[in-house]
Amino acid sequence: MARLIATDLDGTLLRDDKSVSPRTIAALAAAEQAGIEVFFVTGRPARWMDVVSDHVHGHGLAICANGAAVVDLHSGGTFLEVRPLERPVALDVVRALRAAAPGASFAVELTTGIHYEPQYPPFFLDPGATVATAEKLLFEEEPGSAAPVLKLLAQHPELDPDVFLALAREAAGDRAAFTRSSPTALIEISALGVSKASTLALCCAERGIAAEEVVAFGDMPNDIEMLSWAGRSFAMGNAHPDVITAASGRTVGNNEDGVAVVIERLVADALRSRETAG
Repeated sequence: MARLIATDLDGTLLRDDKSVSPRTIAALAAAEQAGIEVFFVTGRPARWMDVVSDHVHGHGLAICANGAAVVDLHSGGTFLEVRPLERPVALDVVRALRAAAPGASFAVELTTGIHYEPQYPPFFLDPGATVATAEKLLFEEEPGSAAPVLKLLAQHPELDPDVFLALAREAAGDRAAFTRSSPTALIEISALGVSKASTLALCCAERGIAAEEVVAFGDMPNDIEMLSWAGRSFAMGNAHPDVITAASGRTVGNNEDGVAVVIERLVADALRSRETAG
């Protein structure tokens, strides 16, 4: 029986307008009432979690920045655990990608916010952002004196997204973890070994929950490891082809409440099991 649901947000739990449908809200609440924990597992930073903060029950935890942070949404996004990308490694990756993919631009996601290069097209203008070269953004006078780097982002104005990802992995895959979740050529770079899956596994181990007791949902390449790790996994109807291959099942698209469709079945199964046991 499922003990934990792990779901991505954008393109998965959220509709395209970034809303959580009434059906999905009801399904999340029903899962918690049935004793099934729910973890939001996303590439988003903690400061962008307001879209689901009202729908977190029980523990209140979320895995953000592709596994680089575990945050407490009940307390407004307090960092409970950080798995940082060390700045010297990030600088090595920047140099490698500049050589392998001329024209790439970079942003640096810190625990304190995002900063980016002049050429980088930010999703949202951040009034607190510093605009400078990646080399300057990653500089620190003493090791450990600056805010931790959650992830490095690299964007290319011309390359195909999957081609850019493959190129980056070839250039520096021995130094960091590379993935993507955007439909554009935007790569997300974390410390080696950091992913949604590895941080979810740590959180589950702390709760005595095995992979076989986890049901996961996702739609993009940054979900693949998580979907492969979970005992049961569902690719959304709108998922990337590689995600469909990695998942053990498939549900309908995010705009058709595909996560809720499966959760409703899981809750019904849990209730039937209890009635049988009782």
